[in-house]
Amino acid sequence: MTELVHHAEMAVDVILRDGTTLRLRAPAEDDMSALVEFFDDLSLQSRFLRFHGLALAGDRFVRTLVDPDWAEKGALIGVMGDAGSERVVAIGNYVRLRDPHTAEAAFAVADDFQQKGIGTRLLEQLASRAATHGIEAFIAEVLPENRAMLSVFENVGFVPTRTLDGGVVEVRFPIATTESYQARVDERDHVAVTASLRPFFEPATVAVVGASARPGSIGGLIFRNLLTGGFTGAAYPINRSGEPVAGVRAHRSLEEIGDTVDLCVICLPGEHVVSAAEEALRTGTRALCVISAGFAETGPEGLERQEQLLALVRAHGARLVGPNCLGIASASVGMNATFAPRAFPSGRIGFSSQSGALGLALLERADARGLGLSAFVSIGNKADVSSNDLLEWWEDDPGTDLVLMYLESFGNPRKFARIARRLARAKPVLAMKSGRSGAGQKAAGSHTAALAGSDAAVDAVFRQAGVIRADTLSALLDVAALLSAQPVPRGRRVAVLTNAGGLGILCADACEAAGLELPAPAEETRAALAEWLPVESSVANPIDMLGSATAESFERALPVVLADPGIDAVIALFVPAASVEAPDVGAAISRAVAGAGQPDKPVLASILAAGGAPATLRSAATVPAFSYPESAADALGRAVEYGAWLRRSAGSVVQLDEIDTPAAAAVIAQALAHEEHAWLDPDETRRLLSAYGLPLVTERVAQTPEEAAAAALELGFPAVVKTAAAGAHKTETGGVALDLADTEAVRAAAERIGGPVIVQPMVTGGAELLAGVAQDPVFGPLVAFGAGGVFAELIGDAHFRLAPLTDVDADELVAAGKAGRLVAGFRGAPAADAAALADVLLRLSQLADDFPELAELDLNPVIALPDRAVVVDARVRVARPQARADAKSW
Repeated sequence: MTELVHHAEMAVDVILRDGTTLRLRAPAEDDMSALVEFFDDLSLQSRFLRFHGLALAGDRFVRTLVDPDWAEKGALIGVMGDAGSERVVAIGNYVRLRDPHTAEAAFAVADDFQQKGIGTRLLEQLASRAATHGIEAFIAEVLPENRAMLSVFENVGFVPTRTLDGGVVEVRFPIATTESYQARVDERDHVAVTASLRPFFEPATVAVVGASARPGSIGGLIFRNLLTGGFTGAAYPINRSGEPVAGVRAHRSLEEIGDTVDLCVICLPGEHVVSAAEEALRTGTRALCVISAGFAETGPEGLERQEQLLALVRAHGARLVGPNCLGIASASVGMNATFAPRAFPSGRIGFSSQSGALGLALLERADARGLGLSAFVSIGNKADVSSNDLLEWWEDDPGTDLVLMYLESFGNPRKFARIARRLARAKPVLAMKSGRSGAGQKAAGSHTAALAGSDAAVDAVFRQAGVIRADTLSALLDVAALLSAQPVPRGRRVAVLTNAGGLGILCADACEAAGLELPAPAEETRAALAEWLPVESSVANPIDMLGSATAESFERALPVVLADPGIDAVIALFVPAASVEAPDVGAAISRAVAGAGQPDKPVLASILAAGGAPATLRSAATVPAFSYPESAADALGRAVEYGAWLRRSAGSVVQLDEIDTPAAAAVIAQALAHEEHAWLDPDETRRLLSAYGLPLVTERVAQTPEEAAAAALELGFPAVVKTAAAGAHKTETGGVALDLADTEAVRAAAERIGGPVIVQPMVTGGAELLAGVAQDPVFGPLVAFGAGGVFAELIGDAHFRLAPLTDVDADELVAAGKAGRLVAGFRGAPAADAAALADVLLRLSQLADDFPELAELDLNPVIALPDRAVVVDARVRVARPQARADAKSW
């Protein structure tokens, strides 16, 4: 849900449906007098509905609400205002009943704060906390006339049942987080976040605090950009002297304006920002954009100042862009509140950048490519407003058709994935994420963790969410140029049309590298082209019209190629010849595409003229131009992958049977009873995995060689003997012996390995695969699947998805990469049971999602047979969970 958690004090800031924010926190003993005042101030009607009578809430009752332990009782209050002058405006609480799985819940909201969705936000938070303490359901006793509270229970997303008893409605509902409940929470978040961002993108009034006439003043430059950009509202410069800026009368303070300012842009030295923000918030401003540096990016002192600023913003129910940012621009109101050196080209692309300097560089390149923006936001330190928020805004923005993002970090990748997946179904989302190298990755104890790394997590999130990832700024703009002007490709089949054979071959190679196909044109297509092309031309693919091709040749050939039902896209290549001008070819390509009557097939052009792509193509609304064939092929390949994602089912999280969560919890609790982290021993590993229905090979633990031999006789030959040491890499330490034919071989292996050993029947005849889980400190649990056995890390072809997996995610993992080729039946081998492997991945996913204590898990190998999958070796490390860096959820 849309929140920012403060773990130290169990506090959370939530956005309400009108866009204002509210802090929810546990009530302490110091809050008792404020709580008594809150209940006393309720109207008679509100008090009657809460207590089913008119009795006042005295100290004795209020004392039961404060200092909750969350196991037996829980409570949250909603507070507004600065520290020391807070007002309690709402409270929700629960008390565990005699049935330990059930708690009774109740809520009250101040009369002047009702109808804002506060009760729903309280219920979301209380349910989340109660569930972590084993409470499975809430009940509430509600008077029939309390329609507002009944509506909260009906619409929150849980599934309530009602019982009328003695004039009171008893509402009961499970509080587990289901897929449908999460969808309702996301829907509420979307409405709330969009409302909170409206003053940033559609302000009627903007004030620039720190705007001055002094040359080089950042504030002065921002104010001038506002004027020259054609801002449709009122703009006010604010400076201490009241000196006019760009001929506009200035004010010495925001209070002098005499009217509420929608958006306040602050450009002051860092130490003066908080006081300026306080004045703005006091006068009613609900949107702040802080350009100033000197905050978290500078160290502990700056971080403290940033936290002070954010707390102030939260206390007034407002939102903040920055600090340490370039500013914000919105084409819908002609607003350029940035210190960019020149105006932004207007268009239909929303662009968010975590780096101001890189954002400027990309804007320069975008302008050169003829790409225009609907909005630009430099989020800087993203103390509050983040990329997740901006995705929410652009989802509904009618002026935005495509979203570009430069990311350096994630606030909450799970939330990002959900929002981006929803948005990408309607509008392409393109992202460049810095930090691909593994230089900062720490050593890992399992194959899965060693194969993972943060960039694998980023790839997993983007792939699941349908986000198109680019590695460079050029690639980012190339894909943007393609998808802002052309349709998403229906398939991978590409025709290359060229006047230079060598260039066509280069393009064909690039297409293959990008995962594209170059099929031979249909017989009708080849015949139609051969009618008028020179005999020496090639009507295969690439289609080489030779160096004598003219602008007319391109205009005549393109419609024919586009009409071929076996072609999904066309790349047109041109190298200027002595008698043919590049602008003429560019104009011909544009005309041909416009008149071809094939609006669902993209056309890309690469014209290698001395001056770059000719203006006739660069400014064309239909045909994107690329500097090189390789760039065009790469952009098309990324667009094709996006199109394939759009055509796939979204999938759903499967409800699995044979899951014993309490049994798994007991294993983990026992292992961590006296340790911060631990590798599970074979018995603990088996009990944990069996609790989630994973298909384990039969095994016995033997303390002596004689016990090992007896176990092998029971289980059958050939046998396998392994060390029972917790967490051991068995192959590397010589701790495994395979294909043992008799008891003597088993005894000898057990003596050599030493200590307690595991005895198993040897499973043969299938592919060796790896399935596993790695806990990423930012992204949470990642599920891995790849080639297994002793060469898992050497092959290094594991693919990852963020838990929880959908059924589609699991099927894609099973079919991906080299492991997918093994599953399908490599070199004549029988195909493996893909459904059984997908079931293994889904069970691992649920286990990892249910237990953040699961730090690393390897199932290696999983033997994939034609009729089943069998786990023959497993290693599990558990650890006390650390607060992830995704505490920020908005």
